Amino acid sequence: MAEYRLRDLDSIICGRNSVRKLLPDPVPDEAITRAITAAGWAPSPHGRQPWRFVVVGDAAVKSRLAGDLAATWRQQLELDGQSEAVVGIRLAKSQARLTDAPVLLLACLYLSDLDAYPDAERQEAERIMAMQSLGAAIQNALLSIYDQGFDAGWMCAPLFAPAVVRESLGLAPDLIPHAMLAVGKRAADPIRRPRLPVDELIAAWF
Repeated sequence: MAEYRLRDLDSIICGRNSVRKLLPDPVPDEAITRAITAAGWAPSPHGRQPWRFVVVGDAAVKSRLAGDLAATWRQQLELDGQSEAVVGIRLAKSQARLTDAPVLLLACLYLSDLDAYPDAERQEAERIMAMQSLGAAIQNALLSIYDQGFDAGWMCAPLFAPAVVRESLGLAPDLIPHAMLAVGKRAADPIRRPRLPVDELIAAWF
């Protein structure tokens, strides 16, 4: 059962953080549905909602996805010049984040319904707007998850291997995997990175 935090919006925004270690406690389907509903209210180009979500709770599917991504992760870590020992440790941790999470929420870019333009420049702008709105949708989902008493960690692995994720999950070709939220209840509080003061975030104010 969800335990709503019932805080004001500022407290929810500031209280949410990226949690890597989750308890095995199950997450109810209605909590995920509520988070996706919240995502659906994000602003989007022409109201087209160019995103779709895939929910992965089955242990065998999570294990297969982690295994399918492992080769790509290893290759990328080796390209970064990591030692074999470090690669092994980081690979194990990355796979565990997928397999240990009660639920994975995969956010996919969906461009099929976007407006079509005769020139490449505006079409590219349309695609960028869609990606920006996907970020807003994910943020809505994250805030909803936190407000319901759960936590999540945003993983970018699908962005670096979208074809692998699509094939592993048998997704349609018009779904472009971009991000994955590992959802559950925190097993440990993460170390929070400091935020810049607001005056450093304002580049100009006319």
